[in-house]
Amino acid sequence: MKEKQEPVNVAILGATGRVGQELLKILSERDFPIKELKLLASARSKDMTMTFKGKSYPVQEPTEEQFKGVDIVLASAGEAISRKFAPLAVQQGACVIDNSSAFRMDPAVPLVVPEVNGHALKEHKGIIANPNCSTAQLVVVLKPIHDAAGLKRVIVSTYQSVSGAGKEAMDELELQTRAMLNDEEHKPVVFQRQIAFNLIPHIDKFLDNGYTKEEMKLVNETRKILELPDLPITATAVRVPVVISHSESVLVDLKQPLSPAQARQILADSPVVEVWDDPDSTHYPTPIDAAGQDPVYVGRIRPDTSSDNGLNMWVVADNLRIGAALNAVRIAEYLLEHNLLLPRALTC
Repeated sequence: MKEKQEPVNVAILGATGRVGQELLKILSERDFPIKELKLLASARSKDMTMTFKGKSYPVQEPTEEQFKGVDIVLASAGEAISRKFAPLAVQQGACVIDNSSAFRMDPAVPLVVPEVNGHALKEHKGIIANPNCSTAQLVVVLKPIHDAAGLKRVIVSTYQSVSGAGKEAMDELELQTRAMLNDEEHKPVVFQRQIAFNLIPHIDKFLDNGYTKEEMKLVNETRKILELPDLPITATAVRVPVVISHSESVLVDLKQPLSPAQARQILADSPVVEVWDDPDSTHYPTPIDAAGQDPVYVGRIRPDTSSDNGLNMWVVADNLRIGAALNAVRIAEYLLEHNLLLPRALTC
């Protein structure tokens, strides 16, 4: 944050989950100004305690009363929980930054990546949606490219890590890998097929159009964030045996010519993008490089051999950070920096 802000009261809804834990970590790393902190999770976690900056906090079950006096709620507890508690929190005067898909396509709810469309936060009515992890890393790359040359069409193939499906999915990859290396059987539970040493071109349920819900999330959310409702964009989402970090192969057709060198410079000027693009020295990003890091990494920027004004690129980011927790905290920082908390929250 640019300057010291007055501390505010923060609640994390879904604190014991993988993203909730990452939220705590990032709030500490960025020294977010917290006056009082509440950690909320389901009844099965109510006897737990969690540590933040050396202090232990009890995990409490969420109720409407828990949101009294809270300024910002960082929600990472799933769609059903968000639909239930987000409106209740807003009634108590809190701004809710929601990581679930519950409100993303609601026309009245801003869907925000601050470096791309932070201005949309000025219109919020209490609930702010955090985009899908694969969308978040994509739009920070597409936005400067679009500003420079205009997007005509976008084709994306994602290679998404198991952490995007939660802790149980991460455990399943580890257990399956150990089992296979020991010539043992470990049947899939979380995923539809074996994930160890395999790829699964199926994330979320299939829709009537033949695409998965994950693929259509990426399409629709990208259009909303970029404010390009008619942008031609298509996606294929693939689950891969990687623990953390999503990768994307991105093809853009542009309205105006843009050389790879120009694209590298444009992206390098972004405060949230790092360009790793020197194939001769094998300098390009991989999931391991991005894990635990804040930037979105871009490499292998090259002309599309099938069109005149096309570029191919490779995009990698830590899905738990830029795709969830870090983006949520950046939204919270933006709200404070621009005095955009709800008036009721400011007077609590």
